[in-house]
Amino acid sequence: MGIGSLFLASISTGIITQDELGWIARNQLNFSRCEQATALKLGQLIDSGQLQLGYRV
Repeated sequence: MGIGSLFLASISTGIITQDELGWIARNQLNFSRCEQATALKLGQLIDSGQLQLGYRV
């Protein structure tokens, strides 16, 4: 899994899972600057209510 594919999947479904958030937290120290910006954008989308925490079917 990569942050880019995670971002695209989350944007297309409007959902991010607990496991995905955990993966981001565990790997954030290894992210490039671009990947860090993508992770921050995901956080902003969650904070604004555009992404929901849930499960994909």
